[in-house]
Amino acid sequence: MPLAFVIGTAGSGKSLFTAAFSEWLKMSKQDVAVVNLDPGALKLPYSPDVDVRNYVDVGDIMEKYGLGPNGALIMAADLIADEIENLTRDIEEAHADFVLVDTPGQMELFAFRASGPYIVSELTKEPKALIYLFDAVFSANPMNYVSNMFLSAAVYNRFFQPQLHVLSKTDLIPKADVQAIASWSANTRALEDAIEEKLEGTKRLFSRNMMQAINKLGLQFLLMPLSSKTNEGMTNINTTLERILNEGEKYTT
Repeated sequence: MPLAFVIGTAGSGKSLFTAAFSEWLKMSKQDVAVVNLDPGALKLPYSPDVDVRNYVDVGDIMEKYGLGPNGALIMAADLIADEIENLTRDIEEAHADFVLVDTPGQMELFAFRASGPYIVSELTKEPKALIYLFDAVFSANPMNYVSNMFLSAAVYNRFFQPQLHVLSKTDLIPKADVQAIASWSANTRALEDAIEEKLEGTKRLFSRNMMQAINKLGLQFLLMPLSSKTNEGMTNINTTLERILNEGEKYTT
């Protein structure tokens, strides 16, 4: 029962991808369970099989502790760690072959607090991977793209799990821009040229230096284009996950 955690900046399409990918897997006759780890979610585009809101509710925390929304979300993120046993039990009782985990909308609450790596490590002992979403609309600017590289590297540094990189929401930008961003992820020189062409002054210098620093870490950010509306890219993502989590076999027990 391998797990894949969907992570990315707010608005990158995590929940929509979770909904679309889980439905795509079901259509491919694969048994998948969906987990919602966002205690502040008001509405989801899927029906979770396991829902953290059954144990941690932001509204209840606000009322009990007199906190505002931000303070309650921070407390909720830490309280999730106390429910690991319950969540693990719920996942195991789902008896699925593959588990897709939708993480909180505000990435920093999950990735950059002590509770996040603990949750990923302790939520069952099955093989795990992260699916990091690069928002195509945001990443079309090379400075923003480099910023996303930095965030993705920081996430890897926090979790040290196999990490896939997906260019989400590609249906919202021209195909030429999708191809350009994909080329940046595959070819350092293409990204350097884009930085030189489209940025000026401090932005150009900062982006170039940050890109070079990240490249020295030896991390790769090869992007798989994805549209949750058209299902473009689902096959590539699934094949990569199977290779990483299940030695190339489908998720069957």
